[in-house]
Amino acid sequence: MAENLINLETVTATVPGDASRVLLDAVSLGVSAGERIGVVGLNGSGKTTLLEVLTGVRVPDSGRVSAVRGLRLAVVTQRTELPAGARVRDVVLAPLGVSVDGNEHEWAADARVRAVLTGLGITDLDRGVDSLSGGERRRVALAAALVGELDLVVLDEPTNHLDVEGISWLAGHLIDRGCATVVVTHDRWFLDSVCTRTWEVVHGKVESYLGGYADWVFARAERARQADAAEERRRNLARKELAWLRRGAPARTSKPRFRIEAAEALISDVPTPRNDPELLAFASQRLGRTVLELEDAVVSVAGRVLLNRITWRLGPGDRVGLVGVNGSGKTTLLRALTGERALDSGRLVTGKTVRLAHLSQELTAPTLGPGQQVSALPEDLRVLEAVERVARFVRVGKHELSASSMLERLGFPAARQWTPVRQLSGGERRRLELTRLMMDEPNVLLLDEPTNDLDIDTLQRLEDLLDSWPGTLVVVSHDRYLIERACDTVVALLGDGRLTHLPGGIDEYLSRRAGSVPRTPRSESAVRTLYARESAVRSPGPPAAEQREARKELRRVERRLEILGVRETELHVALAAAATDAPRLLELDAELRALLAERDQLEEQWLAAAEVAEG
Repeated sequence: MAENLINLETVTATVPGDASRVLLDAVSLGVSAGERIGVVGLNGSGKTTLLEVLTGVRVPDSGRVSAVRGLRLAVVTQRTELPAGARVRDVVLAPLGVSVDGNEHEWAADARVRAVLTGLGITDLDRGVDSLSGGERRRVALAAALVGELDLVVLDEPTNHLDVEGISWLAGHLIDRGCATVVVTHDRWFLDSVCTRTWEVVHGKVESYLGGYADWVFARAERARQADAAEERRRNLARKELAWLRRGAPARTSKPRFRIEAAEALISDVPTPRNDPELLAFASQRLGRTVLELEDAVVSVAGRVLLNRITWRLGPGDRVGLVGVNGSGKTTLLRALTGERALDSGRLVTGKTVRLAHLSQELTAPTLGPGQQVSALPEDLRVLEAVERVARFVRVGKHELSASSMLERLGFPAARQWTPVRQLSGGERRRLELTRLMMDEPNVLLLDEPTNDLDIDTLQRLEDLLDSWPGTLVVVSHDRYLIERACDTVVALLGDGRLTHLPGGIDEYLSRRAGSVPRTPRSESAVRTLYARESAVRSPGPPAAEQREARKELRRVERRLEILGVRETELHVALAAAATDAPRLLELDAELRALLAERDQLEEQWLAAAEVAEG
């Protein structure tokens, strides 16, 4: 068994200054060598607190935290500060023990340093950190953590401020280096690409699941299926998400056969996420033939041409994902579509029936087309009142929703709807802005980084809402999962002043970027395609005889798992029947616990045998 690098034993932590609000309640867990763990949960559930306790940044209220002697640990949290007055080279290279003012060869010969600097887009080492933007400071802190030899790296939202290419590089880098990783992120593609285990922080506890995002969704759907009727809505969302995952790329289905069969049984009656013909019919009725058209559009910023004679026509029901490196002009293009940013030349044609809504990255009043705007968030009102000030009811596809129902769909339960707006967190304010925008019934929706500050549950609700929303959609996002999930086509700004259609989606974008951007050998190997795994780089396979024995072991384990599955179903029925018989309940519960423990052990055996059998 792998050695645990850090252990938490019955750790309890509360909100500072409010001992009644428990974030971690007698949590016990450990991080093993080489294990890559993704941490998920609702905003405010205690994810950052868990990282701080794990790494010694915060002392728990009770319990014990222990680490192996000589642990080489790097931590990058959202609160990481850079020393005032320092240069980038002082922060990144000083931890390596080299002279920051010496010859370049002292550090440039190290492939890891070159790969990290290239992958994170850090080119000017002499720049002062005081002049860096928030995103640049985060990348410098991340580089300083990754250049050294490490046993464990702990990252809090590392994908924030990284573009699609940077996120793909980081995923490949963490897989390649093989050290243990604990990462808090809402980027679902990143979770599935990197993580071998998922921790969910919920109600003060930490639930542990094998695998990444897809496995976690499956486990949550299984748990929800056994919950009471109050969890019906959450179960439907999880099943719908599973249906999309299973219909997606083949890599998403690389699970044990018994898991695949169980998932297929769970989603057998789930329809496709979107009824595209029906949505197109609605969109055509509401929008007509002309929606938004740019003709020979030219836009320059500070003498640099971002858009050079672009012609782009958006039709009714189009769902487009827009990608590109930071600074390529994505936000400027959205502002040009709204008319907020005047074209240097060319023209913008807007359909007569267009009702446009634009959610920008900043927490400001969302734009509803030229000259229109939802008013800024009224700090003196409660959440529900702020939404009802826009509208009390809204029609989404065939359904009419009240303001309260729309708030629930975007993560505001009934009790939270009476919270004063001034008390909302950044993520909650973002959700409230989106709710108010949708209540105005736009038929063209421009979303600029809509996933900022949103947790995974809210992202699922947003995608579910967009599934039934009939209209034209343009999404700018570094969250490739959202792009692949919500959009039908992908276009890119590649820095050449043109808008390029990508039939191959994000994979084609990364391939084009990898071919046009100089890379060191290590960083080039790190830019992986969708759901890259360590198996992409393998040593020679085991002998044929060993593979045959492994296949026999697989068949034996699968037969036993099928038997356990039947018995587990029988035990659940028996438990329900013995609801009033306490001694019998205890007996059945003990048998069920033993069965589940055996199943977990068999699944580990299955995975080990499968690795040998596949060579």
